Amino acid sequence: MSNLIFTNARLINPEADTDSIGWLKVADGRIAALGEGAAPDADTQVVDCGGQCLAPGIVDIGVKVCEPGERHKESYKSAGLAAAAGGVTTIVTRPDTLPAVDTPETLEFATRRAQADAPVNVLPMAALTKGRKGREMTEIGFLQDAGAVAFTDCDHVVTNTKVFSRALTYTKSCGALVLAHPQEPGLSAGTAATSGKFAALRGLPAVSPMAERMGLDRDIALLEMTGAAYHADQITTARALPALKRAKRNGLDITAGTSIHHLTLNELDVSDYRTFFKIKPPLRSEDDRQAVIEAVRTGLIDTISSMHTPQDEESKRLPFEEAASGAVALETLLPAALRLYHSEQLDLPTLFRAMALNPAKRLSLESGRLSQGAPADLVLFDPDVPFVLDRFTLKSKSQNTPFDGQRMQGKVTATYVAGQEVYRRA
Repeated sequence: MSNLIFTNARLINPEADTDSIGWLKVADGRIAALGEGAAPDADTQVVDCGGQCLAPGIVDIGVKVCEPGERHKESYKSAGLAAAAGGVTTIVTRPDTLPAVDTPETLEFATRRAQADAPVNVLPMAALTKGRKGREMTEIGFLQDAGAVAFTDCDHVVTNTKVFSRALTYTKSCGALVLAHPQEPGLSAGTAATSGKFAALRGLPAVSPMAERMGLDRDIALLEMTGAAYHADQITTARALPALKRAKRNGLDITAGTSIHHLTLNELDVSDYRTFFKIKPPLRSEDDRQAVIEAVRTGLIDTISSMHTPQDEESKRLPFEEAASGAVALETLLPAALRLYHSEQLDLPTLFRAMALNPAKRLSLESGRLSQGAPADLVLFDPDVPFVLDRFTLKSKSQNTPFDGQRMQGKVTATYVAGQEVYRRA
């Protein structure tokens, strides 16, 4: 383990809601001490941050790594390198692989590959139903014993409410967390855009924002019945926010996330039919985007994630309606989030509360905070470095990013996991 002291750092502390110049000492892989002002004398390796930001490493819930089955799209090695370059120190992986991670054996395979190949922490989620088909529960207890930190069928909505309610009841008894994708699948099937004038003018099959509200309303009713712990993977519309607010006010064990793409892009970005902008749920109106930003600011939406979904060129080089959904975002999550900081919509402690502290708290992790005794999972970054993103420089095997060619501001300088440097910008 490295013993370090970071000096002249701009400490971003989401737990204390502070942004101040100070120092931080690392010993045996954990934060030993920190404070404001000048650093004390120490007989250890000194890292002069030069006034750059030092924050908790990002905890990214909902990352797709395509092992097993589609290793050509993304491996644990490439995803780990991309995460480190993006300041992500913990990736929480989705089970929507080929085959799905729905047995202890498949989960153990993925865990072994992650431990061998990824330089960052990898925590696996497992499928809620077998094959993510919504018909039969997986062996939730055995999967939890094998290391699953949560259960989800990803973007496959469990339409059978009896199956879903039984799964929620069982996870409640195990103390497990369920992630769900709030959506009314009958309305959203076969769609590629959000309904409205723009989608109609472009001739794209579209879904109403009410589909998200309807899916969330159903899930909230089942939570009232079962008392389970639940996290909505992506809330992207203004119409869903009142229901979420009521559920929290009524004391349900519910949290919600959103994706960086829904915070920084809107439906007009698909105007030239570029399939890199096709994601699920589809990009929303500017009014929805602003409402979701405000929900993050107030804490109504708890987490921001990349929803990293690698797709190869063949999956994207198709007409917009036929192209696969998804975008890579492990490396672009932080610079994209800094757009909200530079536009003065969200400050840095708020951003890192949503990207690090709240995801860690939801999964009962020690990380995600700058406090004595916490793991020294840290990101050092300069929020002001301008650059034009070139997708071919990304470390992911797939380069399907909507930010290709866009001007961005803010780069990671170094990333540390348990005090060990796992990335440094050349």
